[in-house]
Amino acid sequence: MRTLRHLAGLLIGVVVTAAVLGGGGWAVQQALASAAITPPPPDNQKMWIALGAMAAVGLVVGLVVAGRISPLATFVPSMVLLAWTVVYALDTGRALSLIPDQASVHQVVLDAGAGDRTLLTTGVLALLGVVLFIPVLMPSRWSRPHDDLDDDDYETTREGGYY
Repeated sequence: MRTLRHLAGLLIGVVVTAAVLGGGGWAVQQALASAAITPPPPDNQKMWIALGAMAAVGLVVGLVVAGRISPLATFVPSMVLLAWTVVYALDTGRALSLIPDQASVHQVVLDAGAGDRTLLTTGVLALLGVVLFIPVLMPSRWSRPHDDLDDDDYETTREGGYY
């Protein structure tokens, strides 16, 4: 049963990674593009959609960090984000070359890549990587949750025993 929990955590980790890099990158790019309009219109739908997407990504990250699931759900995205940040620190050109920028790529992917560039160069991906790594360090996240039914089978006091 433990392996199924960790397999589910691995799959959730892949989804969280895609949400942070895809959804978060796209939302940042849309928000920056909307904020570049001078003066920004008060009913700017793109800005509201971008803020909603950022809130959704934040909700997913918060649920994974605070939830009682396998620590692999936070370990996978934390390693991706921290590894990309280390590559950026050691070889900026190589790290930025991982971002798609060809004209043949769909516009949504280009927007997400441009937003990821912003998140990477400002250090936000490093910050998120550290936040996602903290639950991995907690030993209670690796153990199986205790069942209340197992505690009923073990009796701690003796009836008529010595006092």
